[in-house]
Amino acid sequence: MPDDRPILWTPSPERAAATRLAGFERWLNDNRGLSFASYHEMWEWSVSDLDGFWTAIIAYCDLPVSGWTEVLPERKMPGADWFPGARTNMAAAILGHVAAKGDAQAISCQSETFGQIELSWAELDAKVGSLQAKLREMGVGEGDRVVAVLPNTPDAMISFLAVAGLGAIWSLCAPDMGHTAILDRFRQIEPKVLIAQDGYVHGGKTYDKRDILTGLAAELPTLDHKILVPVVGDGAGWTLWSDAMAQPQPSQVRMVDFSHPVWVVYSSGTTGNPKPIVHGHGGVLIEGAKQALHQDVGPDDRFCWLTSSGWIMWNSQLNALAQGAMLALHDGAPNHPDMLDVWRLVARERLTYFGAGAAFFQACQKAGIKPGAELDFSALRSLGSTGSPLSQEGYDWIYSEVKSDIWLAPISGGTDLAGAFVLGHPGMPVRAGEMQCRALGNAVRAYSEDGQELIGEVGELVCTEPLPSMPLYFWGDDDGTRLFESYFDTYPGIWRHGDWIEFTPEGGSVIYGRSDATINRRGLRLGSSEIYRAVEGLDEVLDSLVIDLEFLGRDSFMVLFVQPKEGGLTDALRDKVKLAIREAVSARFLPDEIVEVTAVPRTLSGKKLEVPVKKLLLGHDPAKVVNRDSMGNPESFDQYMAYAEARARG
Repeated sequence: MPDDRPILWTPSPERAAATRLAGFERWLNDNRGLSFASYHEMWEWSVSDLDGFWTAIIAYCDLPVSGWTEVLPERKMPGADWFPGARTNMAAAILGHVAAKGDAQAISCQSETFGQIELSWAELDAKVGSLQAKLREMGVGEGDRVVAVLPNTPDAMISFLAVAGLGAIWSLCAPDMGHTAILDRFRQIEPKVLIAQDGYVHGGKTYDKRDILTGLAAELPTLDHKILVPVVGDGAGWTLWSDAMAQPQPSQVRMVDFSHPVWVVYSSGTTGNPKPIVHGHGGVLIEGAKQALHQDVGPDDRFCWLTSSGWIMWNSQLNALAQGAMLALHDGAPNHPDMLDVWRLVARERLTYFGAGAAFFQACQKAGIKPGAELDFSALRSLGSTGSPLSQEGYDWIYSEVKSDIWLAPISGGTDLAGAFVLGHPGMPVRAGEMQCRALGNAVRAYSEDGQELIGEVGELVCTEPLPSMPLYFWGDDDGTRLFESYFDTYPGIWRHGDWIEFTPEGGSVIYGRSDATINRRGLRLGSSEIYRAVEGLDEVLDSLVIDLEFLGRDSFMVLFVQPKEGGLTDALRDKVKLAIREAVSARFLPDEIVEVTAVPRTLSGKKLEVPVKKLLLGHDPAKVVNRDSMGNPESFDQYMAYAEARARG
């Protein structure tokens, strides 16, 4: 395998020795008497001595966590109880830099809507304190939910820090999401306050969201207060953001239990409402600090990850702030006015670390741009990628057209754990198409269908030991049934993530795509049920089946099979289907192709056969992907076989 994936970059001895991971290894030797012959040996220690590893992360990274009596009383999944008795707050790790950083730049934002925005650490703190004062006036306290519909701007960062600092619970949706998609998320958690922006500019076009926000507020009966960032309206009936910013003062941070909820994020399954995943302050704080070691991000770095506010990578930006790094935000279309615009930001801000979804790099490659030939990337040391598999051609483009001497470190994890399972090591060589290593503390492996570990073969990505950042619970899932069914019903006591992965004998890994029916469009995941609600809500549609064919080495392709009630799949119905998805979900999830079918294949119990059809369309043997005796309508499978054969012929 290494012959097929040549080494593209090797760190100099000086760079390898100067990395934060190398510093951590020296610290372990000096303070714990630990030494390792290889990274794999260090990883083995980190996933076997969980108490020793995670207490070392807290100590080495100087995290504001104190007061525990035990680290992990019982190793079990689900239900692991980390650091009982400990007190912490994620906002404390970020705002704790204010005293030392003062007037130094904390955030820079390039926004299509607002232009260029700059905030120092002192200004950030004063704005957080002002919003906290307003939220306290509104009666917001520990455990209350504050939700937001905001783009990736400083206002969103200020809002999160204010909410988290008070011990309230944060939840965020992107403004480009449809009314139904936002409502299905927020109404599950019964919010007290809504913070929203009533419009935005994207790709040179202004989008007015006033009607959606009015409807959203009307359908959230627990709302007591609304705060608006006005763009297209006057904010009548809302508290204006400018009023919330009118009382600049030092922020306040309330220390809470290690497992006190910090936010609710959403990762859709294939049935039911989006999963409202609850993460705790302590878990995401120490996982984020560990990830920052792997990303080699520290207080002198200038960091940017190109992300929507609806993606877990928005949350990951907080990891950089927690290290005291400067954070650069991008709010707008990445291809406006052209594909070089984001790269101009990288050069102008003198970024040391830039990350984006693999789809962005692949779009740059297809556009034929040559950023390295036109711009100054002398400050840029590191590149990250995630969201979908980055092909070997993507690696080659980065090293030929961006910068030849750069550490490229794709990562893979997800919303569910607010972290990464496999990622980079700045002291190790980079091979084309591979992620360099398993994350410290993450007992990630590839399993066969019968639960055997695989090396050199593609298997299910699993995690065999608890992680502090795994979900505390799903909101409203009182007996834990939905949590168990989402991750633990395939291999008892072991987390199954839903990705296909291959580990090399040398410790590298390759993600091939989703092993389940979840849709992954440019890094944003969505449950098929949200598509079905939009499409099957049309009177003209009897049934539907959506399949996302994301897989390594192939362009992402989403096909929607539609069974009309009568009259066939006309152009007018196709347009109606697209409009329904655009308005209820998001334009990001419009299908690449809409295909008429006479039936949707189902099990005897009526469940749609999404995974078998996906495997069929990826080229698997039709006789092996499904047992027709278990189908309620076995004859329906023939038309999908015919479609698969036609696609294979091109």
